[in-house]
Amino acid sequence: MSFDVRPAAPDDAPAICALLNAVDVAEVGRPESDLGMVESDLLHPEADLVRNSWLAFRDGELVAYGLLWDESGAERIDVDHYVLPGHQDDGARLIELMEARAAQRAGENGAERAVVHLALNVRPAFDTALLRRRGWRSVRRYNVLTRPLSTAADPVPAPPAGLTLRDCVDEADRRRAHELVEETFAEHYDHHPRGYRSWLDDLGAGMDWSLVWIASQEGSGDVAVIVSRDDRTAMGWIRNLGVLEKARGRGIAGYLLHHAFGVYAARGRDTMGLGVDTTNATGALRLYLAHGMALHFAVDTWELTLPAVAPEPPAASAPKP
Repeated sequence: MSFDVRPAAPDDAPAICALLNAVDVAEVGRPESDLGMVESDLLHPEADLVRNSWLAFRDGELVAYGLLWDESGAERIDVDHYVLPGHQDDGARLIELMEARAAQRAGENGAERAVVHLALNVRPAFDTALLRRRGWRSVRRYNVLTRPLSTAADPVPAPPAGLTLRDCVDEADRRRAHELVEETFAEHYDHHPRGYRSWLDDLGAGMDWSLVWIASQEGSGDVAVIVSRDDRTAMGWIRNLGVLEKARGRGIAGYLLHHAFGVYAARGRDTMGLGVDTTNATGALRLYLAHGMALHFAVDTWELTLPAVAPEPPAASAPKP
């Protein structure tokens, strides 16, 4: 039986999406990956597919996919890994290749070590015993929460007194939304500061900026932001909901949440989803549960620390005759 590995290319997006949906079915019971999401990853300006992506084939069938991200520019390296349930050994071989590249990438950044993070469903298609034997450990848990929507149950609410809401169709408001995301998420676990252009690249294609809102409070200015998107087949999605520390405890987050519920219900959506760190110090998990959201599935962050591999010095040029 043949086993082959090569880098991914943008034209591989449909095959990768099919693989991800097969993993979704194994882990959460239904396909939830969209072609546009896969294409955004493959076309991301920072993707460097030749060095940082892997497609594994068993007898010509795509059985595993890996992608490496370096948003920190230092020791922190993130990897994505997907494998069909019946191909555990193939998945382990891909993990080995990804570890080696992560150590190399950290060395290229000038770091002394690579701290590698991998997010996996708590009931993953990949056998985590294979990770533990390689030194990986689970360090953090995230919940993906969902809530059913209906126009009858979710009218668009009126804002609290003194609070106004505006969308981010204008470029200046997009930049302000980015600033608010960076400020409100600065202390969150695993947050990497991103410049405006890098943030836009991370969002990828398909953004409807009328679904990104900034909340302003009389006397305080802009105090909160919610970044949502309506290009997923399975559900509407809230990517970020952040409130400045000075404005917390005033019901602003709850209002923004219900504003999104109402807008998406009016657009014909029947489900809203988001991801939240279960140990978030701001109490975000309690907030979302209190407003009717419930667990869809949970994701563990796995971590491995490796010594960085120093880059090869450039070859000396031959002396001129």
